[in-house]
Amino acid sequence: MTSAPAATRYFEQVALPDDPALPRLPLLFDSEWVSQACIERLPDDYGAPERIRIHHFIHSIGRRALVSYEVSWPEDQYLPPEYFVAKTSGDGPVELARYPVDSRLPGLVEAAEPNSVLELANSHVLTMPARRARVQLIRYRPEYRAVLRHRLGRVRLYARVMRPSDVDDFLRTHEVATKTAFVVPGLAGCWREGGVVWLTEIRGRDLRRRIRRRKSTDPTRLLEGLESLWNVPLHGCAIRPFSLKRAYDRAMGSFRHNLREDAESTYKVNAVAEALNPFVESWRPSHMAHNDFYDDQLLLMENGRIALVDLEDIGPGDPMLDVGNFLAHLRWSSQSSNQDRAANCRAYHEEMRRAALDRFQWDAHNLALREAVCLFRICTNIIRHPKPDWIFRLDAGLELVGECLN
Repeated sequence: MTSAPAATRYFEQVALPDDPALPRLPLLFDSEWVSQACIERLPDDYGAPERIRIHHFIHSIGRRALVSYEVSWPEDQYLPPEYFVAKTSGDGPVELARYPVDSRLPGLVEAAEPNSVLELANSHVLTMPARRARVQLIRYRPEYRAVLRHRLGRVRLYARVMRPSDVDDFLRTHEVATKTAFVVPGLAGCWREGGVVWLTEIRGRDLRRRIRRRKSTDPTRLLEGLESLWNVPLHGCAIRPFSLKRAYDRAMGSFRHNLREDAESTYKVNAVAEALNPFVESWRPSHMAHNDFYDDQLLLMENGRIALVDLEDIGPGDPMLDVGNFLAHLRWSSQSSNQDRAANCRAYHEEMRRAALDRFQWDAHNLALREAVCLFRICTNIIRHPKPDWIFRLDAGLELVGECLN
């Protein structure tokens, strides 16, 4: 077995407050333990990795926590990255799994391996059997969902892997999305027992990249697409409504737990709570909505139409919250260290905000409240993807929320 090199070659120690119910939580951020545990589960001929990066931190306070890691090697070794997930609950031992093993995504192992992908695609997707498959991991949130690109000869599909219990909801949201002015991926196949849905690939230019380069599209096109979604009748809708209070309370609980030893940051959280709590308590869903609408979910096609590629959260919600979420992501991006990118995001933020207020005659303060609560939730990304300076970055994020409210 190859021994792990010095921990400093991997990731810097991330200091997060303890969770008394999870005494082994600090182990998940211990570079020496993580590197040794991962190396022990790899073939001997892989050698020591060049880098281990903390990828995702999911924490249900007092119940369980998991951290995922990306492990990579020098380019001249031609080894693909490996992913591991460490999980702790109660006072039991830490569990470590190597991707694609995931206890809550039973179809992921078969959806991630080329040989089994051929069998799945030939059974659930293709009318003409394919002879070769290539698989590329696009996105992975342990125990929740994964997105993989499947190349089957000339056919390119995206496999969305989820918990089997979520498949019916996803199919309902896809049906709603097809009733809008957005272009949406076609449904190519479904393996319910494994929780895998295949969607067709849409060719287009990423809207986020265009905005950051000041090559953005007219906000009116986005608002027209959203308006067509909001006009889908709620009558008979079997999709679970979006709960702003649940999402807000989860973010608030995370901040109060992780900032409990920092009086200044706690004061900022309390100030935000004083402004947002009454709004959140009174909020109710009123229309069909996207509920997680932002620039990285959209593609601009060659014919000028807008494609919507992420659909999971569609359901009863709030039109103004859709726009507020889009604005919140732009404001977040406007803090980039790249000055041109920051300026371009600020400019499009103002274009989108003004276009929405003019088109729908909304009250500016009500829109600002929604932008603020969405930005507050975005701040949890700092804890979900923690770095050694997380507390300073979180302070900066809370200041952005304050800007929305002033």
